[in-house]
Amino acid sequence: MKKVLPVVLSMLFLTAGMAAADDASWLQIGGDYRFRFDSLRGTVHDYVQADGTPSGVPTSGYAVKNDSLLLNRFGLNLRADALEDVSVKARFVMYKVWGQETPNAALGNFFADRFGGTNDGTVGHVPQDNTLRVDYAYATVSNLFGAPAWFSVGRRPSTNGIPGNIRQDQEKIGTAGIPNILVDYAFDGATLGYAPYIEALPGAFAKLCYGRGFDTGFQAPGATLNNTDFYGINMALIDTENTHIELQYQKGVNIFDRPSDGLVSTVTNTSTGAVTAVNNPVSANLGDIDWIGGVVTGKLGGLNLFLSAAQSKTDPNGQLSGGQAGLLFNKGSLAERQTGFAVYLGGRYDFKSSGTKIGAEYNKGSEFWVGMVPAGDDIWTSKLGTRGSVYEVYLIQELNRKPISKKGKAFVRLGYQYYKFDYTGSNNWVGAPVKISDLNTTNPATQQMLAPLKDAKDLYLTFDVLF
Repeated sequence: MKKVLPVVLSMLFLTAGMAAADDASWLQIGGDYRFRFDSLRGTVHDYVQADGTPSGVPTSGYAVKNDSLLLNRFGLNLRADALEDVSVKARFVMYKVWGQETPNAALGNFFADRFGGTNDGTVGHVPQDNTLRVDYAYATVSNLFGAPAWFSVGRRPSTNGIPGNIRQDQEKIGTAGIPNILVDYAFDGATLGYAPYIEALPGAFAKLCYGRGFDTGFQAPGATLNNTDFYGINMALIDTENTHIELQYQKGVNIFDRPSDGLVSTVTNTSTGAVTAVNNPVSANLGDIDWIGGVVTGKLGGLNLFLSAAQSKTDPNGQLSGGQAGLLFNKGSLAERQTGFAVYLGGRYDFKSSGTKIGAEYNKGSEFWVGMVPAGDDIWTSKLGTRGSVYEVYLIQELNRKPISKKGKAFVRLGYQYYKFDYTGSNNWVGAPVKISDLNTTNPATQQMLAPLKDAKDLYLTFDVLF
């Protein structure tokens, strides 16, 4: 799912459509553009920096900032109805920092989901460069055996799910979507779904889901590294315009210890000062993780409300990453199962006459909370994977212009996020979390690989155009 030429591809689709039929309704093209500005400030707590020695490096707390991070994002969406009940959907995305062909300005040494390269499932969702890449591409066969059932396979649209779409001013993804407190990560996989008509449960459907999180490639005899796979059961009990109730259970098996495409580190030549990038591939499977949770949304007039909650439970196998840390435990400690919790709630009020929308959100994760959410639409770190609290307020102003395209819409969004971290390791399952207030410059037992932020702020502005 790497580099592609989607513009050429879309032209081929158009040419084929003109040759095959006068009615081009079999092909739909849409997309979006976003400009984003972020002013970022954070505070690193006192800590001991891990450097491979028993004592580490005592490091006093300090402030970090990026006053003006500027970003461009462009997405191109395609839907092709190839046969009766057979369709293909695809999305291509470019996401980059102004003035750079690397993501360096948008990344830091603070969080695992924004450090040392990208995971396969975050491509197009964290800044990279100006290459259009495949976000999702999948085929669906509907009305299986004449029943209200479907089978879908390919690169899945398992990002930007509900209720996160509310602050994005986007419509809810249909039956392909999932609660974004549980998954915000693009999987290659498959889904088998069923949507029976039940009068008491309007819009209800259920899905069995599978995804491949990491592939080991060819293995020599005696190799111990295994593929990472995810399995899930999703049920929407009610799915109407005003009410949505959804539950999900998922399990990750043989969880990898580093980003799926490797952890990028640097080596400096002490003689010449030259810096060389080194890719450190996945080295160990750390165990399994189970998740369960759900979301309830409701709409009354102009008021949109939601409540989402989830639980994670780790089952470590005792293996260590780099000989130092396992699944939520450190070398020398017991490989115990740990249970984490998260809650996400908020709402948005829409003033229909003016196109103004005002929203507020809050989410909190416990000490051992693990979220599979690294593709979240946040700059510091995916907020739904935070071990601590995140407060967010925003104002959306839609442009009062007549739509020309089918999904034509444009709006400005001004928002503010405040992160208050209680424990280290947000969006990371490698190593034991440490209470932020317990960190200091004298205790080597609490060494940290990444600089531990105790708080972070983001004042952001976006201009979005959908077509």
